[in-house]
Amino acid sequence: MTIDAKGLLAIRSQILERNDVLSRTTAPQTAAKPDFGNVMQSAMQAVNTQQTRAAEASASYERGETTDIAAVMLQRQKASIGFEATLQVRNRLLTAYKDIMNMPV
Repeated sequence: MTIDAKGLLAIRSQILERNDVLSRTTAPQTAAKPDFGNVMQSAMQAVNTQQTRAAEASASYERGETTDIAAVMLQRQKASIGFEATLQVRNRLLTAYKDIMNMPV
């Protein structure tokens, strides 16, 4: 099977036409990328909420309102893990910032 120049140009034009039709029919997906500051702020709020829940659970246990020590300890561990993860992210960000500031210009 031989392909001549006219056949090749016809195939090319068909591909371009189909591409135009497809680009017009599909709406562009413009999903907003999350802002780094907003992501960090929401993460900090989540950690703060978890710590508040842990403090409330501990206070409730101390007042005798609940007797489920396992639930209290679970809340405290969740808060502790969230805090440690946040601390590690902060340390990594500070290290990255220092590395960037020490780069020669």
